[in-house]
Amino acid sequence: MPVEFIGMISTRDQSEIRHSRGPVVDRDYVRRFAPAHEDAGFDRVLIGYSSSQPDGTQVAAYAAAQTDRLSLLVAHRPGFVAPTLAARTFATLDQFAGGRIAVHIITGGSDGEQRRDGDHLAKDERYDRTDEYLDILKQAWTSDAPFGYRGRYYQVEDSYAEVRSPQQPRIPVYFGGSSAAAYRVGGKHADVYALWGEPLAETAEQIASVRAAAAAAGRDRAPRISVSFRPILGPTEELAWERAHQILATTRANIEEFQGQWRRPTGGLGGVHPQNRGSQRLLAAAAKGELHDRALWTPLAAATGAAGNSTALVGTPETVAQALLDYVGIGVTTLLIRGYDPYDDAIDYGRHLLPLVREEISLRDRQRAPLAAVPTGAVAE
Repeated sequence: MPVEFIGMISTRDQSEIRHSRGPVVDRDYVRRFAPAHEDAGFDRVLIGYSSSQPDGTQVAAYAAAQTDRLSLLVAHRPGFVAPTLAARTFATLDQFAGGRIAVHIITGGSDGEQRRDGDHLAKDERYDRTDEYLDILKQAWTSDAPFGYRGRYYQVEDSYAEVRSPQQPRIPVYFGGSSAAAYRVGGKHADVYALWGEPLAETAEQIASVRAAAAAAGRDRAPRISVSFRPILGPTEELAWERAHQILATTRANIEEFQGQWRRPTGGLGGVHPQNRGSQRLLAAAAKGELHDRALWTPLAAATGAAGNSTALVGTPETVAQALLDYVGIGVTTLLIRGYDPYDDAIDYGRHLLPLVREEISLRDRQRAPLAAVPTGAVAE
């Protein structure tokens, strides 16, 4: 089964090791950055969400106009617009993009971040609201007749949207979160459930939790699983680790600017303990040790307070490819990877990393195909 590769684009050249360059919305940069992912062979790119950042739907519209095949995954935080309006917004965007849009639902794990946009619900209430939001969103995308909905947070009467996605049956829903409430809501609604890069054993535990929640919701098929990493490649193991330590040193030197950039303190170096369960899990993994499994390296998560996707896979392309395949082996179907030199790393991933993973998966599929074709009770020669 083919693996899906997702990159990540932003509207200006920046990262934990790169001081922000250019305006907040740098059209020339996006015009180069999105096609770089398409040329590298990525299936899709994520456009993130923050209370201080440009609107993701408009970034996606511009990126779609610069590419032909690349799909766009737009992070979306429920609760700030009506779900019926969001349904029409994303369906309209998908029409203009030619069926290349997916939505990544992020309920929100930080009370402070939510309040910047005027949301004062507690975390569990936010997940309850997301549950209703997705009920309505999916009905608006698929209902053949006007529908109504009466919940605690939303009441809709006689709603019907003429604009629909060209995708069938609807726009795909990705979902992120690592709490029990997240498993419950995402297990019910998600087509793809997104996790941050933890060690293999902990990731397998999360996959089991997602699948159990899906079964409890009465689903016949569990969501596919995405895991996110920050690969650090080098032509040799020694050079890869040298680069990794340089990135860590620069990140630590830039930590104050990194905090200011996101308008919040981070954990790790003098920061605060994060509220969201995903960051807490990454910091717990970092506390257990720097290196896990084949190549998972955690000090960068510790340095930034695990503010987002922040665990690295370090090594040669061959080593990192095998590490990614280890996750595929426990049930992961989507790999979200982004670098610390975002533009150049996307190109390098396309040249050196993606082909290795896809070649190995194709080989495994070919090896399994003859066995699958053997009738039950027969013996393969």
